[in-house]
Amino acid sequence: MSESDLIKLYSNRILALAAEIPHQDRLEAPDATVRKRAPLCGSTVTVDVAVEDGRIARFGQEVRACALGQASASVVGAAVLGRTRDEIHTARDQLRAMLKDEGPVPGAPFDGLEVLLPAREYKNRHASIMLTLDALSEALEKAAESDCA
Repeated sequence: MSESDLIKLYSNRILALAAEIPHQDRLEAPDATVRKRAPLCGSTVTVDVAVEDGRIARFGQEVRACALGQASASVVGAAVLGRTRDEIHTARDQLRAMLKDEGPVPGAPFDGLEVLLPAREYKNRHASIMLTLDALSEALEKAAESDCA
């Protein structure tokens, strides 16, 4: 990776998002917790979620990832409260399509993920970028299952 590629990939906006990740406090009594790890780089994200009336009421995350994974967690964390399981699944699928299939930027309120468009070219970074939405999607499935149990 050349120096100009690194500058493009790690823009000031990405670095600013990585420095300001919302909801970094873990929840005391979550409805579900999921930890995900990107095997290639070792980035990890743990999310806690509490759901009320089918919407995310409380959210906590512990992010140990590269700047791209942190930026993704920052955008997701800023938009997550009040969202439904379907909205999170859609955002996850849209982000995956944006990165892997040159799909469009995810819709609002997750459209801030457009900052990660330069990472399309770096497949080895995709797993880290996907961690928060992958973990959150799984946590919402777990919360729904335990609600029905």
